[in-house]
Amino acid sequence: MTIAADQWSTHFKETNDTNEELNAHGKFFTCSYLLDMETKKFLIQTHAGKIEKITIDPDPLDHYQFAIRASADTWRKFSQPTPPPMYHGIWAASFKRDMKLEGDLLVLMQNLRCITTQLELLRVVGVPV
Repeated sequence: MTIAADQWSTHFKETNDTNEELNAHGKFFTCSYLLDMETKKFLIQTHAGKIEKITIDPDPLDHYQFAIRASADTWRKFSQPTPPPMYHGIWAASFKRDMKLEGDLLVLMQNLRCITTQLELLRVVGVPV
């Protein structure tokens, strides 16, 4: 079952903003990035560990610092409570699956702990694809 993108974005924001780990470690987690899920794209803008805004299917000229792109199937497997092998993290999925990391990867690496935590929230809220 696929949830609507607007419902997903609200639930993802609420789950992120109440996450204890992100509240503890997110003081400097400020960036914007794109989650490309093949049929839907989400521009996530964070500030101090909180999600300021999620733009569904942003315009091509909307700014983001890096992108994480994968097929809808990869995102569905990645978001399972217990993902199959090689879908458990962005590195595994980028080495062995179709996940691609693009853009300013320095920003990704500077925020890796928080990005990892945030993406693991997909195992709670699911994905809208």
